[in-house]
Amino acid sequence: MVAKTFVIQNPTGLHARPASLFVQKAASFPCEVQVIKGSKKVNGKSIMGVMALGAAKNDEIILEVTGDREEEALEELGKVLTQVHG
Repeated sequence: MVAKTFVIQNPTGLHARPASLFVQKAASFPCEVQVIKGSKKVNGKSIMGVMALGAAKNDEIILEVTGDREEEALEELGKVLTQVHG
């Protein structure tokens, strides 16, 4: 398992389109992805779970990735969290 903390940079947080992009990217990897915000921990491949976190700009999110290609998944998913989507 690998884990890392990221700070959300998108002005709208991790809602709708950014959450969809995150879940699509997570689903492209053959590993488990957990997203943690505060005391909430959700499946990173679940759009409802990710949106339920209510993550806003500048919130800290911890990603825990376990399984095949976990390092690559952590890096790519981190990019989605830290990009400012137009």
